[in-house]
Amino acid sequence: MAQVTRREFLKVTGATLAGSSIALLGFTPEPAIAEVREFKLARATETRNTCPYCAVACGIVMYSLGDKAKNAKASIFHIEGDADHPVNRGTLCPKGASLIDFIHSPSRLQHPEYRPPGSSEWQAISWDDALDRIARLMKADRDANFVAKTADGLTVNRWLTTGMLAASASSNEVGYLTHKVMRSLGVLAFDNQARV
Repeated sequence: MAQVTRREFLKVTGATLAGSSIALLGFTPEPAIAEVREFKLARATETRNTCPYCAVACGIVMYSLGDKAKNAKASIFHIEGDADHPVNRGTLCPKGASLIDFIHSPSRLQHPEYRPPGSSEWQAISWDDALDRIARLMKADRDANFVAKTADGLTVNRWLTTGMLAASASSNEVGYLTHKVMRSLGVLAFDNQARV
């Protein structure tokens, strides 16, 4: 005959008493065990993107939910590292892991703003207005400052009053195209955010 220690006796009697009390109150484990919880990402829309923080350009996967109605806006509720991305292979640094806070921050700027000369206030403008203004100012500056030839007649085709800082999170192909476009305009001051 096996000897039962005091500790084993208290464990068995305590568990039996707790189980019988719960059963008497009507709580049975069958419904809880039978319920299948839905995976939280099952109905979500998956969007791949690049982390905006540094020059490493880690891949992220954003998950959003929305009823896809005409005027409804989906809300991002989960962000994780992209396991298929060659740079980070699913990992994220602490800043990248906190992107959900950055997205839902009440102080996040979500539209272009413009401050007229002499004003101390910023005013919201549309993306079309912002891009039109940038294009108009770039053309005016290039027309005024483009150098086709040097004083001794050497063709140089330079635009020295404007520079370009390329995004470090871009792929090699996008960086190559950005470089070609800026060089074709005559821009000499060209750098990449990854070096800054």
